[in-house]
Formats: sequence, structure tokens, C-alpha cells
Amino acid sequence: MRKQTSNQGRPWSGFHGPNLGYVMEVYEQYLENPDGVDPELKQLFEEWGAPTVDTATAPESTTKTHQSFQLPDDPTTYSKLVAAVKLADNIRHFGHLAADINPLNIRTKDTRRIELSAFDLTEEDLKEVPVNFLCPDAPSHVQNGLDAINHLKKVYTDKLAFEFSQVHDLEEKNWLRNQIESGNYYPSLTTEQKVALLKRLTEVEGFEKFIHRTFVGQKRFSIEGLDSMVPLIDELVSHSVDKGAKTINIGMAHRGRLNVLAHVLGKPYEMIFAEFQHAESKNLMPSEGSIAITYGWTGDVKYHLGADRHLGNNKEQRTRITLANNPSHLEVVSPVVAGYTRAAQENRSKAGLPTQDVKTSFAIMIHGDAAFPGQGIVAETMNMSQLNGYSTGGSVHIIANNMIGFTTESFDSRSTRYASDTAKGFEMPIVHVNADDPEACLAAAVIAFEYRNKFQKDFVIDLIGYRRFGHNEMDEPMATNPKMYTIIHQHPTPRALYAEKLVDRGVITKELADQIEKEVEDKLKAAYEKVPKNELNPDIIMNPPKHVESRLPVVETSVNIDELRQINEDLLKYPENFNVFKKLDRILKRREGVFEGKGKIDWAHAESLAFASILRDGVPIRLTGQDSQRGTFAHRHLVLHDEKTGEEFAPLHNIQGAKASFVVHNSPLTESAVVGYEYGYNVYAPETLVLWEAQFGDFANMAQVMFDQFISSGRAKWGQKSGLVMLLPHGYEGQGPEHSSARMERFLQLAAENNWTVANLSTTAQYFHILRRQAAILQKEEVRPLVIMTPKSLLRHPLAASDGSKFTEEQFHSVLEHEGLGGNVEKVERIILSSGKLCIDLSEQIDKSEGMDWIHAIRVEELYPFPKEEIQDIVSRYSNLKEIIWVQEEPQNMGAWTYIDPRLRDIAPDGVDVRYIGRRRRSSPSEGDPVVHKKEQARIINSALSR
Repeated sequence: MRKQTSNQGRPWSGFHGPNLGYVMEVYEQYLENPDGVDPELKQLFEEWGAPTVDTATAPESTTKTHQSFQLPDDPTTYSKLVAAVKLADNIRHFGHLAADINPLNIRTKDTRRIELSAFDLTEEDLKEVPVNFLCPDAPSHVQNGLDAINHLKKVYTDKLAFEFSQVHDLEEKNWLRNQIESGNYYPSLTTEQKVALLKRLTEVEGFEKFIHRTFVGQKRFSIEGLDSMVPLIDELVSHSVDKGAKTINIGMAHRGRLNVLAHVLGKPYEMIFAEFQHAESKNLMPSEGSIAITYGWTGDVKYHLGADRHLGNNKEQRTRITLANNPSHLEVVSPVVAGYTRAAQENRSKAGLPTQDVKTSFAIMIHGDAAFPGQGIVAETMNMSQLNGYSTGGSVHIIANNMIGFTTESFDSRSTRYASDTAKGFEMPIVHVNADDPEACLAAAVIAFEYRNKFQKDFVIDLIGYRRFGHNEMDEPMATNPKMYTIIHQHPTPRALYAEKLVDRGVITKELADQIEKEVEDKLKAAYEKVPKNELNPDIIMNPPKHVESRLPVVETSVNIDELRQINEDLLKYPENFNVFKKLDRILKRREGVFEGKGKIDWAHAESLAFASILRDGVPIRLTGQDSQRGTFAHRHLVLHDEKTGEEFAPLHNIQGAKASFVVHNSPLTESAVVGYEYGYNVYAPETLVLWEAQFGDFANMAQVMFDQFISSGRAKWGQKSGLVMLLPHGYEGQGPEHSSARMERFLQLAAENNWTVANLSTTAQYFHILRRQAAILQKEEVRPLVIMTPKSLLRHPLAASDGSKFTEEQFHSVLEHEGLGGNVEKVERIILSSGKLCIDLSEQIDKSEGMDWIHAIRVEELYPFPKEEIQDIVSRYSNLKEIIWVQEEPQNMGAWTYIDPRLRDIAPDGVDVRYIGRRRRSSPSEGDPVVHKKEQARIINSALSR
């Protein structure tokens, strides 16, 4: 009775002859009582999506259809019935191949799988098949099987085409089928609504044409060809507001962005025109403050800028719409917007885990058709959509499908039929919609949002249009895509097509359509008249604000010893009958009594104390990274597991006096999307200490675009503040070239204008204080991201561990001096500067050696901003100084040397040499052989400490 696997998984194809008759008889019983049939066949029917009828609630006509139908004895009739069922199923699965979804009609429609002849059926055959066997959700005008097949062809092959066979959940699949085949999702627009839709399309088109005429040849990346995207977004916004959304976050690349800024976000036309004219624009902002646009001091091109808008006058009921700032790297904004959305959904004001309400915030992600399959970060972001630490209750993805990427046509940019096919691997429903039909686009928005709202999952709208001009308005597309653009040049605009449709159907007159067009034109002209006509000489100084240029404020980071004792006790309390892994329990219990002088505080212990004290200060904490709950190096253990039941317990949820939430999530195996997500979360929840930890610092290079285009420069470009903390394990322990370097040099190369802090710490107390300092400045204007080169071998090293007094009596120091060295100022001839792990390596050797009074050693804990004054004060003590040496374990072209070299020369007194000791310049960060590594490391240490 099992299906034959050779028949491509079609539900009925494994049954023939008597078996088929039996199955059809059981099927009739299933329709009456689904639970009364063989479980295997029931599962088969459910996978097929067979209809059921509740005779108590079904309409009389429906019930009669089932009760009056008798299964015929004739095998031929059975075969016709099964063939009709397979035809209906094929229309659902393959209708999209024959659908009218390409506005340029440059796609060959494939009807082979949905023709009657393919199943040896006639129209008369179909008339004998009950409707409910083919389309149980059909509207009332469908009277027989032929009507049902024609209805299915209409709904699956018109301007909308659906793909949802990849959705495995039966409830979701049945809901989608019901919505599509009943037509419930398709809006029935009133005359006023149709006129409003025409006006919207006229605004969209008129805006682009006005700019095209007025600012000839200037880039704007016009929306033309995908004009319906704006009313589609309008519909998504409207539905989400009606359902209680308080924030709506939109991420999109540059195509059509100015139009979305103007019409969805409400950015004034005159302000956009001023940017084209290089005139002052900020004074053209609306006085009521309904929209906010922030600029950095260096700024960005107009089609990268974002905006915030508030809908509604009542502050308690207002909805905030955010269009995220976006760099030119097309898809990297997607995880950032997801992070915005999660931050908006969570309440972090109480101890324990934050609470999440996915109905309060909603994300719209707009993608390019070449970028959706081409940029891996899209798949990374979709993979996060159902993960505990990253889910947002579903995003609606819109593919702004121009059928081309720059000059590359789809056959050269992807290996799949559709741009949307990547989403199938994540079981996301897809609707393809012809962008020339604005009403169909509204319907796509409705079903997308309702699915998201009901099932809290992502939905993809493949909005298929075209690009009226080249990649930008300076390109000539006929040079590379002549065939496509010959068609486009002759193709009417979406507004023209819709106006013609409304006039032809008598909904409006041509005079009204012309009047709407003139009103839009007049409005654009009036806005342009407000813009200063003379180009102004822009301010070329572009200095950062004073609060950015200034150093971080001095904040109190030490904690009262009694408070730390209490925190330490709380961290070691477990629920009754909770069975911690015995070996781990012994390790954790070593932390008892550290404030009574019994031992020192190691790295993970210092971090837990810092986190707990920060929670008591009322600052929420979110930490993510691969294996961050336990810690890559089995050191952290912020989440404990009962060794008998597997139950989890987080001691940081039970700190007395904690006033904010704490959460730590193990992240998926992706760096780029996760870093973008955490950056977005932090931007949207600036009061939260958000930390991302790389499994090894080397792996951070997979997120380089996020460091380059958001974290290091977002404030200068967009005025977008961030206090994100990045923990990057760094240090040379002979583990090879991919487990040594966090590429410190890259962060230092990007360092300017106090854009972030880069630290390489050598003690656990320093780590404690820098975390507390970061938490204290999160809501201050001076806030900036924090990059920490965290240790590996130093995690448990006794020389890196600190006494309790360092936590209760001291602060963070950007520079530390080696205790016991440098006391005899007359004898010191060499000052050694180093950072991080190498400071400990040097200390170990210094402590073993004698006659080191001619050397002084300085640990540079904070590399950027460079602590010039502190180092200068130390250097000035030594009148007999001959040389200043920078020692590092990284190759000479990596690490801090190229950054620190000119700064040391600026500090060095006349006649004092500045030298480098470390590895030679290399193309690879480190050796692969641990024996060779040890020899090289010993050479560096000996060279630094030898005359």
C-alpha cells in the first residue's frame, strides 16, 4: 500500500487497478470522517491536501455534493477522476510556469503540465467531477469540475502566481490554498480607492520624471518599471498598523529609494531637490517634526540615507516607520533591519530573559533580483528567521525584480529559474506578481502580511517589473541589453496602463486622470520653487562634533566590595535539585572567597562579575556568538545544564537587585549576518550593552563589510550612534594561521575621529572595568563601539588574573606599567611597549631574569584612541633613555606596528631610537607548525630583553 518512490512523490501515482478503487473508496470515507480511516492513508490524503467537510457546519450545497456522489464501479471513470485530481494538483504546483507575471512578455509560458490533453481529459469529463474533489475552497459561482479547473487556472496563472509546495506544515499549506482559491486575500477596491491608487502611481511616476527633466544626468536609481512597489509598501504598512504594529522597519538598496523616502517616509520633495541642487536642505525639514533624517559630518549620497517617520498624532498610539541607512553593498542591511525589529519587540526592563511580542514590530526587506540569490547574506539572514535568538515573527521580503543586475541578465547571474528560489530552502511561500498590475500587487501585500501575522514566518513577494533606464541615469542600456530595452522603450508605464484600465471600465474619465497628473506636477513645481537656486559653497571642513572629538568621560567603574561579595554568592547559587556537571561544579566553586584573599579572579569570573554589576545598574545585556553560552574555550559557562535532565539555568537571571534583562545566545555559523543583526539591535536599543563574540578573532574577517560600512563609519556618514562591543579572541599560541590573529591592524587602520575604541587587554580587572565603562556611556553622546582583542591562553593564566582589590578600588587604565621595573630612572635605557598577550609573555621572562633594571616595560591596553599623554609622561622620566621598542608577536605588516610607529616617533625625545621587534613581514598571519612557533616566539622575547 505504500507509494512507489519511482513516481516522483505524486500521491496517487503508486496505485493502480483494484488498489486504486480501494483507495478512492477509503478517500470517500475520509471525507466523511478523517479519523476513521487507516492512519497511513490518512497521512497520504493530508499530504495531498484533500478536502474535508464538516456536515454540521458546511453549506447545504457542499454537503449535498459529497452525499450525492457515488464512486462508480467503472475503472475508466476512476481513472478520469484521478486524472482530474492530478490536473488540479498540477495547476497548483506548476501554474506559475504559465502565469502572466512578466510585464514585458519576454518569458515563454509553459502550459504543458496543465493542459487537459496531458491527462486525456475532455471538458465533458470534467463536468462530471464534483467541485470539492478539485477545489474545495472555490467561490459559489463554481458549479462543476470544469468550472473548478478554469477557476484554478485563473487564480494560479494570472498576474499573480504562487509557489508554496515547499511549505511542509499542513496547516500553513491548507491556509495558503484556501486564501488563494477562495480569493479572500484579493481586495475589492471602491471607486475612491482605485482613484487613490491611480494618484499614488501618478505621484511615483511624476516624481521620477520631474527629477529626470530638472536634474539631467544625475544619479537617482529610479523606481520606474517597479512603480507599484510604493503602493505595495503602503498596503503592508496599513495592514501592520491595523494589527497593532508600533514600529515598521524597512531595509532596501538604492533602486527606488528616493521615491520610498518621499512617499512612504514623507521626506519633503523640496528637501530631496535641495540635495540634488547641492543647496542647504536641513532648513526645509517640516516644522512639526513628523520625520527625522540624520546626517553625519562627512555625510553620504542621497540615495543611501534613511529616515524615521511617526504616523498618528497620539504619542501613545503612534507607529514609527524607519527606513534604515544603507551602504552601496546591496543586501547587508537585511540583518541590520532584523536586529532593529527584534530590539523593538523586546522588553528588557526586568531581570531574567527579555520578553518578546512579535506583533509590535514588523520588518520589510526589499532586495534586488540579482542580489537576492547572489549575495550570501540573504540566505544567512533567512536562516536566522526561525532561530530563538534572532526570530522576529516573520519578515516580508520584496524582490524588486528588474530582470537584470547592472548589465548582467538573469541567465548569467543565477542558476535557478526565479530570483526567489533561494527562499524555497527555508520553506517560505512565494508569490510572483506582475508589477504592471497595481491591484494584484496590493493583493500580494495582503496575503503576505496575513500569512506573517498568522504563522509568524517570512513571506517572499517577487515583484516582477523592469528598469526603464540603465543601472543609473548616466548609463545607456542599449549598449549591453538592446533586445530588452527595445521592448522597454515601447512599453507603457504602470500609471498609464492603470489609468487606461480605469477609463476603459468607466471608473474614471480621462479628464480626471489628466487632472490628477497636473496636480502632481504642480505640487512638484511648487516644492522646487522653495529650493535655493544658487549652488552654495559647501563647508569642506566637515569636522566631527565636539562630543565626538572629546575623549570618553571619566566614569566610576569600581564596585563596592560588599556588593561584589553578594554578586559572587548569587552567581554560585543553583536551584534545589539542579545537578550541575560535577567537574564544572568544582571549577565554579573555586570562585568562592576571592574577596577574602582566597585566589584571584580569572577572565570568565571577571566577566560574570561585570555583567552582574551592570544588570544591577539597570543596563540590559545581550551577548551572542558561536558557542558563547559555554565559551569557545570552555571558560564562560553562563548557562548551566542539569546533567540528568538537560534543564538550563542562568545564574545571571537571579542576581539580587538586578533591574534589567540578560540573554546569551549561541549564534548560527555565520559572522556577517550576526554582526549586522547585533549592530542593528544596538542602534535600535541604545540603552542595551550588546556584545558579539567571534569564535576565533580570525573569523571576524567574514564580517568585514559590517565593520567597514556600518560600525566604523555609520556615525560619520549618517549620524548613527552605536555602542556595540566586539570580543575577538586574539593571540599566538601555535594554533596556525586561522587561529591566531583577529586582524587588529584592520581595526586600527579604520580608526579615526574617535569612531571606536580598540583595546588589547592584559588583566582581568582591566576587562571588568572596560565593560563597566562601556555600559556607563551607552546613552551618552560620547558613546562609540568597543573592539576588544580578548585572550585564549590568558583566560586562566595566573599573571593575567587580578586580585579582588583591583575590582573594588581601581578604574580602567589605558596604560599599565610593569610593577618592579623602571624604578631607577638613571639606569633605564630601553622602554619596551607591547600589548595584550605578549605583555604576559614578557612579564614571565622578566620575572625569571636578573639585572633588568636597565629596562622599563609599558603595556598599551587601549590602542585607539592612542594614549599619547600617558606614554609621554612615562617616557619623560628617563633622561638616559636610548631606545623605545615596540614588541609584538604579529608579523611586521600586521598587528599594531604600522599604526603605532609614527605615534612613538612623535613621542620619542631627540636622539632616542624607535625600533620594532617581532616577526618579519609575512603574507600569512602565523606559522602552521607549533614547534616553529615556539622557537619564533622565544626569539622575539629574547630579542626584546637582550642588550
